[in-house]
Amino acid sequence: MEFIAKVVEVVNTFLWDYALLILLLGTGVIYTVSLKFIQVRKFGQGMKLLFGNFSLHGDNSGKGLSSFQALTTAVAAQVGTGNIAGAATAIAAGGPGAIFWMWVSAFFGMATIYGEAVMAQHTREEKDGVIVGGPIYYIKYIFKGKFGKFLAGFFSVAIILALGFMGNMVQSNSISAAFENAFGANPLAVGICVAVVAGIIFIGGIKRIARVTEKVVPLMALLYIVGCVIILCMNPAGLVEAFKNIFIGAFSPQSVGGGLIGVTVQKAMRFGVARGLFSNEAGMGSTPHAHATADVEHPCDQGIIAMMGVFIDTFVILTLTALVIISTGVFNNGQTGAELAQTAFNAGFGNFGNIFIAICMLFFAFTTIVGWYYFGEVNVRSLFGEKMVKVYAIIVVICVVIGSTLKVDLVWNMSDMFNGLMVLPNLIAILPCITLVRKLTKEHETESKKE
Repeated sequence: MEFIAKVVEVVNTFLWDYALLILLLGTGVIYTVSLKFIQVRKFGQGMKLLFGNFSLHGDNSGKGLSSFQALTTAVAAQVGTGNIAGAATAIAAGGPGAIFWMWVSAFFGMATIYGEAVMAQHTREEKDGVIVGGPIYYIKYIFKGKFGKFLAGFFSVAIILALGFMGNMVQSNSISAAFENAFGANPLAVGICVAVVAGIIFIGGIKRIARVTEKVVPLMALLYIVGCVIILCMNPAGLVEAFKNIFIGAFSPQSVGGGLIGVTVQKAMRFGVARGLFSNEAGMGSTPHAHATADVEHPCDQGIIAMMGVFIDTFVILTLTALVIISTGVFNNGQTGAELAQTAFNAGFGNFGNIFIAICMLFFAFTTIVGWYYFGEVNVRSLFGEKMVKVYAIIVVICVVIGSTLKVDLVWNMSDMFNGLMVLPNLIAILPCITLVRKLTKEHETESKKE
């Protein structure tokens, strides 16, 4: 077991410290330049599509989902414990400056996720009366023959392990730990409750998942945003200082002082970019499964709204977490992860801070469990057929229960590793797709001008 842990640690260091930072950022830069800063040009249209399609009761009569349902299913997976614990970890390890580099990674990530969503729409298929799509479909579209099948199969196995199994163990553990800390609840009891509710949703398929996410995601985001804004309004001087620390820390971490001795610009950049990409999932190949299901007139319509998912995840929710942590002055107290976030909210809300984080963690982690389950389901169906979907659902439910009682570092690290490994085939496919994405974008822009 110790040998496995060492191997996982070495692989993670290579992936998240070097390879993925370069590949993910590089892909984002290439898409940004090639599409003439699509995330800036289409931002206004994206916001119009987001709020124009807003509905807590979408139409499920078609074979696919509404554009808003597809977005909320994607955001359900994007907005998870990483928005609370991930932001805190990045600040603890890389200082406040890490948040600046989170913003940079998210900016370029918006262009990457645009390309992923467009390709997922363009290559999607209908199976058993339901629309499905994702990286496995555009990987085989770009690479014919055995190489395409190998890459698609590698991606499928990695995402099933990373998100469906190990990732959901991590999410359920976050819920049970938060409830034990806030209410003294039994972790196993919490895990069983979460697993039962999740299982009921899984059985209903993508339509039921969409009905849940379209209601829960907007409400959970609103609850969290209001809570953060209240704390920030209570301490306006701290908010100004927080922004100052972020920009100074991005280029001169030592100047922030305190517990940041040893933090360098490289560290701020490394943890900011890595945690930012891990949080918003741009380039990872997970959210295209949701965006593929949207009923839209043109693939680029969903590509534009997909960019709003990254904006909401990083520039709104993750940023608010960071501002609360930095403005309350607890960021250099030696804590990290969810513990640091809870300390920050306790500084603003008193003992209610633990309860607030527990409730938010429940919403964030639970919706991620639902979203990640679906992403894995698409790949199980592709690899093994419809019969194995129920078996997969049962295994996920068991993982949720087991995860609530265990906090094994190896499970967390293996989840990180497979998360990283699934990025590789996705990026290998999405990079050569740039020509087609650019062509579809020009086509969409020409059609829009005629209307």
